[in-house]
Amino acid sequence: MTLKYTATCLFGLEGLLGAEIDELGYKRTETMDGRITFEGDRAACARANINLRFAERLYLNLGEFEAKTFDALFEGTKALEWEKWIGKSDQFPVRGHAIKSTLFSVPDCQKIIKKAVATRLGGIYNMKTLPEDGIKYQIDFFIFKDRASLMIDLSGTPLHKRGYRPQSVAAPLRETLAAAIVKLSRPRDNVLLRDPFCGSGTILIEGAMMMKNIAPGVNRSFCSEAFPRFPKSIWDSARDEAKAAVRESCEFRAMGSDINPECIEIARAAANRAGVSDMIDFFLGDALDLETGGVRGTVVTNPPYGERLLEKKEAEELYRNMGVAWKRLDRWQIYVLTSHEGFQRLYGQRADKLRKLYNGMIPCNYYQFFKK
Repeated sequence: MTLKYTATCLFGLEGLLGAEIDELGYKRTETMDGRITFEGDRAACARANINLRFAERLYLNLGEFEAKTFDALFEGTKALEWEKWIGKSDQFPVRGHAIKSTLFSVPDCQKIIKKAVATRLGGIYNMKTLPEDGIKYQIDFFIFKDRASLMIDLSGTPLHKRGYRPQSVAAPLRETLAAAIVKLSRPRDNVLLRDPFCGSGTILIEGAMMMKNIAPGVNRSFCSEAFPRFPKSIWDSARDEAKAAVRESCEFRAMGSDINPECIEIARAAANRAGVSDMIDFFLGDALDLETGGVRGTVVTNPPYGERLLEKKEAEELYRNMGVAWKRLDRWQIYVLTSHEGFQRLYGQRADKLRKLYNGMIPCNYYQFFKK
């Protein structure tokens, strides 16, 4: 049975997410900003939820159709076979987005879709009123340029929430973005990964999990585990597969420092929950005191932007001082994620490569400095 899935991601991560889907052996059918559609069997629901490191959510696609009017939206929704998934007692709330489309009112679209699904299911189950006290099937719609896509959420809690970070610091970096910036730095076993602004340790934890090949979702649950069409056997098999793939002899090492003692304690606890505490050394330290220690290393960091943690002038002074202090790092490569457009000027060096990424809704640049 071939099903159609959509995995969403932060803007800029489509290439990384697509490569993951390819590695799982599934066929991509469409790529657009922030989402990739692919085909797979029922087991793909479990394998994708558990293994996709750069995805925000996984959806089951029920259908697509043109919807320039509310009548078209109602009839297109009503024509889909919702009864294959949603039982007569199940819940089916609706949420979604409309972009560059004639139908732009999200609340109105929600009402129309809800009514259409209820009409379809009421007719199928011969019920005037549906109790909606059973399993929750979250319906999501996405209307883009007058074409509506109707989907069922298969993840529940967003996939960036791995479960190792119940407590966090101010302005935390999303786990999916942290994984992405580490991946782009080309981590290796024999090269130290260093974050001198480690905060809650997300960058280093994601790097260690990646290098040890720990699946990001192996220790958490997903809403679709309650769906009868995705039996327990596929979840057990996917988790067994993921656990068997873990690198037991990984020699990767990382170091993280911060001037806030609370951050260090939070980071250590998170690394322990993630199963990578033996690979990362967290300690108190000033980023401007960074030294190579005579080893090969790569800095991957997300310093304060001056938007939420520090005043802008303080952040700018910090960037100037980083540029001066980090000259001592010799041949280390340096990767910096920040939303400050003047970072290169303040840092005193032009990046060898620059990539546009998003930290939530904040547009950022990922500055990559390659030592010669």
